[in-house]
Amino acid sequence: MKREKRSPLRIILTVGALIVAYLIVSVPFKVMEIIPGFTDIRPVSMLQPVYGIFFGIPGSLAFAVGNLITDIISDSLRWSSIAGFIANFLGPFCFYLYWGKLSRTPFDLKTMKNILRHIVVIIIVALVEANIITPSVAISYPEVDFGLFFGMVMINSLAFPILLGIPLLIILQEELGLTPCLSNRNKRAENQ
Repeated sequence: MKREKRSPLRIILTVGALIVAYLIVSVPFKVMEIIPGFTDIRPVSMLQPVYGIFFGIPGSLAFAVGNLITDIISDSLRWSSIAGFIANFLGPFCFYLYWGKLSRTPFDLKTMKNILRHIVVIIIVALVEANIITPSVAISYPEVDFGLFFGMVMINSLAFPILLGIPLLIILQEELGLTPCLSNRNKRAENQ
């Protein structure tokens, strides 16, 4: 089965639309700061698995750029935003990598086994993000409470993808028919 090739214009438009969706969800919550200028309540984290699973690398890039733009708009741009960009690219990319490349089964959350697998990926993503962003903040801004910052990154990266992200993924796939961005191997598994 030959993989559908997407035009560069279509990819650019997709990334642009995803950035706009990110900003619509993230900007209103920037006022709910836990550590002013550094961390806040982030329901936008629920979109990480959506961007990675359904849009792959372009979705991962859109998530990272959306986070950077949010930092700029909210006057939260810091040296640690570089680590934030990297972590916010890797978050959705981990979902793409697991469900699109590593998993032997196609993505769906119809079984408890797949939901538990997905939660494990969420935990891994939360740890990756916290371990990239927190040291960067601690080195650049020693006055920031390291433990509180790490805890907030973990809470945001766990709570929203589990509580809001899982139902959103199910709705997008089952009710709206959005097709995951899968590798050829998973497409073959679906056809068997």
